[in-house]
Amino acid sequence: MKFIFLLLFITLIHLFLISPVTASTCRNYDPDLICILNIKRSAKYYWRYGVEISKNGIKQPMTVYDCRQHIKIEKNGSIIPFSQNGIENFICKTLNK
Repeated sequence: MKFIFLLLFITLIHLFLISPVTASTCRNYDPDLICILNIKRSAKYYWRYGVEISKNGIKQPMTVYDCRQHIKIEKNGSIIPFSQNGIENFICKTLNK
């Protein structure tokens, strides 16, 4: 009984006192450092990702990347095609693994 109590106590301490590690995927795009901070995948359109990035440490608003049609939909609703060597391709390659 004491062993079970001790095991439960250690588990609870571990859960409440040790915070989870947050990792972000970062990439250098001359001269910018781009990091993926938050990802929300569409359940209906699994090729669409709502992604929050930081560019040189400055957080950017959530943008939807459509990896099938190669467009991005910004928060204000504007639709922009992917650029030739833009970060959009990095995001789609990273998330579609």
